[in-house]
Amino acid sequence: MDLSTGGDVFFILMGAILVFAMHAGFAFLEVGTVRKKNQVNAMVKILSDFGISTLAYFLIGYSVAYGIDFFSSASVISGSEGGETYGPQGLTLIKFFFLLTFAAAIPAIISGGIAERARFGPQLIASAMLVGFAYPFLEGIIWNGNFGIQDALEANFGAGFHDFAGSVVVHAFGGWVALMAVIFLGARTGRYGPKGRSFPPSSIPWLALGSWLLCIGWFGFNVVSAQSLEGVSGLVAVNSLLAMIGGILAALWIGRLDPGFVHNGALAGLVAVCAGSDVMHPIGSLITGAIAGGLFVFFFNFCQEKLKIDDVLGVWPLHGLAGAWGGIAAGIFGLESLGGLGGVSLMSQIIGTLGGITFAIIAGTLTYGVLKVVIGIRMTEEEEHMGADLAIHSIASEPDVR
Repeated sequence: MDLSTGGDVFFILMGAILVFAMHAGFAFLEVGTVRKKNQVNAMVKILSDFGISTLAYFLIGYSVAYGIDFFSSASVISGSEGGETYGPQGLTLIKFFFLLTFAAAIPAIISGGIAERARFGPQLIASAMLVGFAYPFLEGIIWNGNFGIQDALEANFGAGFHDFAGSVVVHAFGGWVALMAVIFLGARTGRYGPKGRSFPPSSIPWLALGSWLLCIGWFGFNVVSAQSLEGVSGLVAVNSLLAMIGGILAALWIGRLDPGFVHNGALAGLVAVCAGSDVMHPIGSLITGAIAGGLFVFFFNFCQEKLKIDDVLGVWPLHGLAGAWGGIAAGIFGLESLGGLGGVSLMSQIIGTLGGITFAIIAGTLTYGVLKVVIGIRMTEEEEHMGADLAIHSIASEPDVR
């Protein structure tokens, strides 16, 4: 038994567990933001999406991204028989588990945008399509060098597109797909119009708990993206910490002490630092996070009030825009001239970020556009008025048992 390989397996397993726990954070963040009549649906939807995502990624997605499937015998896929395809001691399997938790974040991100009016079944189908095909297609290009795009960027600009932990691959992709889903769904009944009104969060404590769970798990998300003990760096952890703090303080100031903005500002900072967390100086990460926190507050209000796009949790500004900024920021604050470790190209970062956004818009349009035409994606007005808890799950979050 190779102790170094065993150490890597355990290290990646701990990261997978931390990121898996982040999905509870997604759930509680949504529970605290939606109205009380939709809280059960938020919890069930996130967990069900994770189940569907696991099957889609295991059977299809991982193979699309990395060209490796798990249809051989257990002795082969666990690496017991040697060979180059599958790492020893189940190393390839544990990498699948870790990367699955990233892939499953796509429907978890989308869930927050489409809350309170999306049909349950069609969303599960959308999750399978996105995690099985669309997301791993982009993942393979960026993280596995598929189709030679990274090589072309390096040849032309001196470095490929750098996205260490998924500012663009995961967050920007999920956020821009979510924007397409929100547009196809339309706003919640009663949100806009002559008698329209905003719907405040149902529970700040639940929202805060979700944010805390996500913040804690994020250190696994970023640090363990090294995927080996040899490659792990404390720089990633401190950069993540400083970016989170930048997001908190910026949202605290710009959002005028609003608790929802403060707790989401922390997440915006963490989203933005993912891409360059391994190459930035901590001060650069602090600035990156602060800008992301400010972007979230401004564009959440702009999206809701000016564009009248009913993105319930603000997942487009939180993940889509903060993720895009993070992709570009890696090409700025990762430069040696600004205290970074170098090995990045601003032009490659811009091209890679815009390419990821474009692909996300196409994937979101095709997925939700087709589903809307074929089977429909929105609850009826009566179901929406009743609430998804009773309409879909036949139980309230706090049933009256008297």
